[in-house]
Amino acid sequence: MKHIAYLKNTVQEYAWGSCTAIAELMGQPSPADRPQAELWMGAHPKAPSLVSIENGWRSLTDLIQAHPMDILGRGVEEKFDGKLPYLFKVLAAVEPLSIQAHPGAVDAQAGYAREEARGIPFDAFERNYIDPHHKPECLCALTPFWGLCGFRNVSETASLLHRLCPESLGALVHLLEKNTPANSIQVFFKTIMDMNPRKQAEIVQEAVKHARPVKHKRPEYDWIIRLHQAYPSDIGVIFPILLNLVYLQPGQALFLEQGELHAYLNGVGIELMANSDNVLRGGLTSKHIDVAELMRILSFKEKAVNILLPENRERHAGVYRTPAREFELSVINLENADTYQGQMDRSVEILLCTSGEHRIAETGSMNPLTLDKGASVLIPAAVPGYTIQGKGVIYRAAVPI
Repeated sequence: MKHIAYLKNTVQEYAWGSCTAIAELMGQPSPADRPQAELWMGAHPKAPSLVSIENGWRSLTDLIQAHPMDILGRGVEEKFDGKLPYLFKVLAAVEPLSIQAHPGAVDAQAGYAREEARGIPFDAFERNYIDPHHKPECLCALTPFWGLCGFRNVSETASLLHRLCPESLGALVHLLEKNTPANSIQVFFKTIMDMNPRKQAEIVQEAVKHARPVKHKRPEYDWIIRLHQAYPSDIGVIFPILLNLVYLQPGQALFLEQGELHAYLNGVGIELMANSDNVLRGGLTSKHIDVAELMRILSFKEKAVNILLPENRERHAGVYRTPAREFELSVINLENADTYQGQMDRSVEILLCTSGEHRIAETGSMNPLTLDKGASVLIPAAVPGYTIQGKGVIYRAAVPI
């Protein structure tokens, strides 16, 4: 497998997804019959991409097993045990996703081993760890995008809670102000998460009552109202004042580290992550919430939001720099029939065109492939080089080398 090839990818249909965004990206009838939440590109066991070969389509997972050196390259093949280490997605959220965090490598290995030893089926409601891997991720906005990311400044959280929940949380907020930031938010978070559902509902109702008259003054207040409409009694409704509320403009990105509590609220984005499906949830969901395990893996440090922009590393291309060893996200922007020259020394890449028209060709080839909006291709490491000509935007997933 030494040639650039088209990919055919799976669309995941979840209730929070969009009926238009992915369908329009892929040039399919819109609106779709059912919400389309994520487009998966990669070799995840749940939904591996299919690769165009001479006699039809073949699973990328099978091709990597058959030709690991050609597709991954020696460095990636050795470092990641012959597996593609990233999963590339388009995410389209009309409704909020659950509040969640992902474990680090040590916690993932230990949690997976514990649940395997206990014989918990993979499809069991109470299963937390689907694999023994961590899941750092990067989200880049394609449209205006709202999310929650990391615990905000404790004094600001206390001030907002005083305004919205003076009766139901007054004494607890006082304790929040007295202790050191990391310890105080940890105690506060555990206390509200361990409350009985009736008490949690009272807190939510008070917050909504005080937020509604002033929802135009701060976006946090407006999001409390919106989340309440979707999850009327869920304690996650007040999380826009516990976590940083983030607004991304198209082209801006976030990197989510291990143990960082977050939620995607609304918008369409490119998501690139380690090839894992481990999620521990904290709210805005009907799925399993394991407070004790979530507390085990969470980071309670105050976090200032770091919005990433692409750094120009080569002509026509910029990279979103993160500490992840499994993946690297880049964006290629071409105008007026510009030409981009792919690097010779590189790892396995997946390219997705999000706008425009392009032609991509291997070095020395006279038979380019068309790369238009919605099309994606696999570029094995064995391909000696390639060029892209056209006008538009292409996102690229790779492994840093």
